[in-house]
Amino acid sequence: MDHSADAQRTDLMTITRFVLNEQSKHPESRGDFTILLSHIVLGCKFVCSAVSKAGLAKLIGLAGETNVQGEEQKKLDVLSNDVFIKALISSGRTCILVSEEDEEATFVEPSKRGKYCVVFDPLDGSSNIDCGVSIGTIFGIYLVNDHEPTIEDVMQPGKNMLAAGYCMYGSSCTLVLSTGTGVNGFTLDPSLGEFILTHPDIKIPKKGKIYSVNEGNAKNWDAPTAKYVEKCKFPKDGSSPKSLRYIGRYSGLSIPQEAGGQAFTGKQRALDLVPKKLHERSPIFLGSYDDVEEIKALYAAEEK
Repeated sequence: MDHSADAQRTDLMTITRFVLNEQSKHPESRGDFTILLSHIVLGCKFVCSAVSKAGLAKLIGLAGETNVQGEEQKKLDVLSNDVFIKALISSGRTCILVSEEDEEATFVEPSKRGKYCVVFDPLDGSSNIDCGVSIGTIFGIYLVNDHEPTIEDVMQPGKNMLAAGYCMYGSSCTLVLSTGTGVNGFTLDPSLGEFILTHPDIKIPKKGKIYSVNEGNAKNWDAPTAKYVEKCKFPKDGSSPKSLRYIGRYSGLSIPQEAGGQAFTGKQRALDLVPKKLHERSPIFLGSYDDVEEIKALYAAEEK
């Protein structure tokens, strides 16, 4: 038995250790944020387990309902939603929960109430479940000031988020987290039941080689979008065309900026957009800094 190797495995940067290290940088912290994140991590572990045995547990298929976006809910959607709502309420640190699966916000009862609002999609891309493509959980955390929480506390721009992240369930389970000081990736070690830091300080390259778009919506694109996709396919400067990859959806508005990229709506920086209602939709361009700058230039030229 290799005792030295086993000892080495205990000197790992787990997500719990990482968050506690971040907490120690703020002496005034009482640990509420750390507790909340630990409950989100617990929810991710539970959903990861459910996804991995979905076929055996008969969790694949439709639940017979639709969500607020008009999408047919899968059985795993409903289960994942219940898991996260219960995990977040039981943390005792939340006051408002907004899930893509529920039309209305959930207000936590006063006895279990905290100071954080969590917005989340418990299982994004669930239409991919049956074909084994990666799916995931998306979440964002806002602070609610000391007052009786109202729906207006949710209507904040993305730049006000304290943290954002996503967890992908595929060949491995990866959780990517930003708390405003960079982006870090953690991979679940099934033998330990712990998320281990495997991708520290993630950065998006200044210019990308891949573009991701649902071309089924091409008839609805505006001129700048159509021109940019055409440029990706048939560059006129002699450079190689970008490769198309489209298997899901992007997660976490604040993450591209923290990793050195950008998020743009076609009119403004995505993080400055103030929602007027729950579940409001918006066009979005996410990615490498220089690529988004090109898109901005196309929109600027269109306005002239």
